[in-house]
Amino acid sequence: MNPITIPFNRPCLEGMEMEHVSRAIRQGHASGDGPYSKQCQALLESILGVGKALVTTSCTHALEMSALLLNLGPEDEVILPSFTFVSTANAFVLRGARPVFSDVRADTLNLDETKLAALITPRTKAIVPVHYAGVGCDMESIGALAAQRGIPVVEDNAHGLFGRYRGRFLGTFGGLSALSFHETKNFSCGEGGALLINDPQFIERAEILREKGTDRSRFFRGQVDKYSWVDLGSSYVISDLLAAFLFAQLEARASIQAKRQRVWERYAQGLSGWARRTGARLPVVPPECGQSYHMFHVLLPTPERRDALLTHLRSRGMLGVFHYLPLHLSRMGRTFGGEPGQCPVTEDVSTRLVRLPFYNDLSEQDQDRVIAAVEEVGA
Repeated sequence: MNPITIPFNRPCLEGMEMEHVSRAIRQGHASGDGPYSKQCQALLESILGVGKALVTTSCTHALEMSALLLNLGPEDEVILPSFTFVSTANAFVLRGARPVFSDVRADTLNLDETKLAALITPRTKAIVPVHYAGVGCDMESIGALAAQRGIPVVEDNAHGLFGRYRGRFLGTFGGLSALSFHETKNFSCGEGGALLINDPQFIERAEILREKGTDRSRFFRGQVDKYSWVDLGSSYVISDLLAAFLFAQLEARASIQAKRQRVWERYAQGLSGWARRTGARLPVVPPECGQSYHMFHVLLPTPERRDALLTHLRSRGMLGVFHYLPLHLSRMGRTFGGEPGQCPVTEDVSTRLVRLPFYNDLSEQDQDRVIAAVEEVGA
């Protein structure tokens, strides 16, 4: 087997990361909620127009904070797609809530809004759409149904920062939204996330939860003369060293997005003929969606063809990977009533999907090698 020379993902510097990290050290504030954390938050608030952004240690923790803010507990239900990362479910299960797994659309692989109404019960306390690959869910339909039933919406926007739906930024539709800055995401600090708060009723308590259940943030604003334990919470604040790295990435957002758009469009153009010949399918981006260029995936006609492509890419020194396994069929998912046939689209696409190498500085030469290798399978 050839060594991997083109990885699936590679963290990329944009120029100012080390300078900002060095400055954070010189400023003498390396722990959480420091100057760079505040700069990241202010930048996100300004660009996205959200009421409050709180950078966190991960997207998982941002989702956990959402579950705490909604006071979820046993007997509550949360609707989410089965085709998603386990954190989307775990954050709510940790509070005792039951995940109700929804199938996804066959085109965008997003939560199927047409299946949503049938899953709502008097116990439904949240709907969690996941913007797969940074392509927006049908937030018009989801939002209207949620508002009609009085159910909060928590957007899992791990893939979609700066993506749009009908001209509006993803992450600004639900009362709460979670972002990821993991090293596989468009903007990264290795491990990190953010909670976006669009409903102002959650802001003050979110600051408390994030600071281990204390009113420390109010103390530093001079609103109380000392801080103490006032609520549930945990240590969700991110080190300012990581925030400094992240700030450099967010500063370079235009450059990063332009590079990723170039990679995505080169794949789309280069593989269009192969897809027509083989019956494979390239990503679907509806006209109302402005995607974030997070990844590029292909759907093969059969699981066997998918496995053959993965094997062939590896033989050429390239790493393609599959994606989510259906949560409802996992060992944990079955304890919540998951069973085969419950989410047929999810069960199908999870066996046929391949994600191709995708990172900011993927060269045209290496990308052409990947395209050529893909075309060798099933041509």
